[in-house]
Amino acid sequence: MMTRRAALIGSAAMTTNPIRQAAAEAAPSGPVRHEFVIRDFVTESGTVLPEARIVYGTQGTLNAARDNAVLLPSHYMADMHGYDWLIGPGHALDPGKLFLITSEMFGNGRSSSPSNTPEPLHGPRFPVTTIRDNVDAVHRLLTGHFGISHLRAVIGFSMGAQQALQWGISHPTFMDRIVATSGTAKTYGHGIVRLDGQIAALTADAAFDGGNYTAQPTRGILATALVWLGWLYSQEWWRQELWRNDNPPGTTFRQAVERLTAQFFEGDDANDLILQMRCWQQHDVGHTPPFAGNLQAALGSITAPLLYMPSATDLYFPADEARDEARFIRRCTFKPIPSLWGHPAGAGASPADARFLNDHIGAFMDGKPAL
Repeated sequence: MMTRRAALIGSAAMTTNPIRQAAAEAAPSGPVRHEFVIRDFVTESGTVLPEARIVYGTQGTLNAARDNAVLLPSHYMADMHGYDWLIGPGHALDPGKLFLITSEMFGNGRSSSPSNTPEPLHGPRFPVTTIRDNVDAVHRLLTGHFGISHLRAVIGFSMGAQQALQWGISHPTFMDRIVATSGTAKTYGHGIVRLDGQIAALTADAAFDGGNYTAQPTRGILATALVWLGWLYSQEWWRQELWRNDNPPGTTFRQAVERLTAQFFEGDDANDLILQMRCWQQHDVGHTPPFAGNLQAALGSITAPLLYMPSATDLYFPADEARDEARFIRRCTFKPIPSLWGHPAGAGASPADARFLNDHIGAFMDGKPAL
């Protein structure tokens, strides 16, 4: 998977998955891969995974006091390289000083997923895991394996931001700080319908066969990628033809769209793609016990300082949703990313986005006033 993802990202001259590309263009050295196994892991749905596997990466050294760790939970279909744009000397997170742990979500094809779990839970029979399931599993990793009882910060982009916010509610005293970029504490109706449309595009391929395919339903995956692409960037990004910045001279609009569509989910498994979309759809921190669906009360329980950074032009997690949530969070610094790059702005998709994020997150980590 790592070899395939490295090939997928490619060079800066070729537009592929912009989030993976931003990571590839960052620090040359990366995290070291590890795996943590939890026996008989009970998911929120009640299904038991006999062996729940969490793949994660580490950079830096855990100090003797075990108090210099930062958790970076992965985003949709991402691996441990999803935050390379934030890591390194001169960046917000310096592995020479910090111990960085990048966890990979259930369903990404490396951690326990529909594609790599044996029967009776293989493929479409794998349970829909939730954001809280992912937080629970990583909490066990940190406390049980590393003996970490407190984090310097939890920092997350997109579905990683969903996890970061959930950490603040499930384990409110476990971290000094929280950073959430391009993500919200709940998936609202418009986002649920969008994801339903993407799932419908994938499953309309007859080769999908209810998830029991013998070869990947490539037409369905391509259709899903095309729908995904229509929401990925802002309308102004398309109007200004910013796609030209990452393509060879002479590339036409149609060529750029076809290349990005073909490569966006290249090598990913269809059931894995759907599993993480279902996880995304279901998320609502208000359903964390004991809040019984009260989103405002759940948000009000966050005690750690939060740097909330939506992308000003995000169509996946609109900034107005984050702005509304921020009203209920007591120690919240709300700092939208001024970008035309839509959702990927929260992962440093352009050099300006990466600078903005590193500057503000770095200052926040140092306890400095908001820039």
